[in-house]
Amino acid sequence: MAAAVSNAGGLGIITGLTQRTPELLAKEIARCRDMTDKPIGVNLTFLPSFTAPPYPEYIAAIREGGVKAVETAGRSPEQYMPALKAAGIKVIHKCTSVRHSLKAEKIGCDAVSVDGFECGGHPGEDDIPNMILLPRAADELKIPFVASGGMADARSLVAALSMGASGMNMGTRFIATKEAPVHPNVKQALLDADELDTRLVMRALRNTERVLKNKGVDELLEIEREKGARLKIEDIHEQVAGVYPKVMIDGEMDAGAWSCGMVVGLIHDIPTVKELIDRIMTEAEQIIRQRLTGFLDGKFETKPARAVA
Repeated sequence: MAAAVSNAGGLGIITGLTQRTPELLAKEIARCRDMTDKPIGVNLTFLPSFTAPPYPEYIAAIREGGVKAVETAGRSPEQYMPALKAAGIKVIHKCTSVRHSLKAEKIGCDAVSVDGFECGGHPGEDDIPNMILLPRAADELKIPFVASGGMADARSLVAALSMGASGMNMGTRFIATKEAPVHPNVKQALLDADELDTRLVMRALRNTERVLKNKGVDELLEIEREKGARLKIEDIHEQVAGVYPKVMIDGEMDAGAWSCGMVVGLIHDIPTVKELIDRIMTEAEQIIRQRLTGFLDGKFETKPARAVA
């Protein structure tokens, strides 16, 4: 999947911690290298844990694999910045607020991915959508940033660029592609859903996650309502622990909570990665040249631009 994105002109990202050991990550990087000669990146998520993953060893595998871009998420990467910088690696930190973005800039991150409230997964606790968050980031940051959350098509890209972003980051949309290594039931669920079908869970734990509605999520929300402020992670263990293999590999769509953005309402087909990226770039140019330039020459078209499904 990462190779397909890079081959199509994007920056494909390998999720580091899905590889259970640094040795397995090294093999995955090498496998990706066999499929593309374009740049690739690796995501490292820094998690609160009693037994933290061996991050220095993961970073060594990234360095030795010749990867020059790392996307960090979760807790601050400050502790690991010296090792990443010494290896000549560019660091892009995922942030859900301007204050976190400024902190990332201060500790030496080269760029940030600004995640609006629309995003799948963890949108933070501020609930600020990208129409506000992106211009605020543009006002405050000196380093470049990409827009994340609600990004799916040419309109997303043009809007993000107009608000100061240097590009966009897509997650949910890429799951709905032919190359995505997930069960067909997952892709069909994305096609069947709309923008009203996501739910926010674990708010009481201040670990908010946006997920796709299903029976397991309904059960989770009912437990949250019953427990209220007394909710503990153990109360919803069945609905959140070990869910991803059940959903993504086995296709058990009601198994529990799995991340999905509101952008699901803009997903209407299952293209190849190349078809998707080519379409985005072609239509973005059309929007800029035809629709937006029309404001300047008095030939503005009232018919809105639409993505072709």
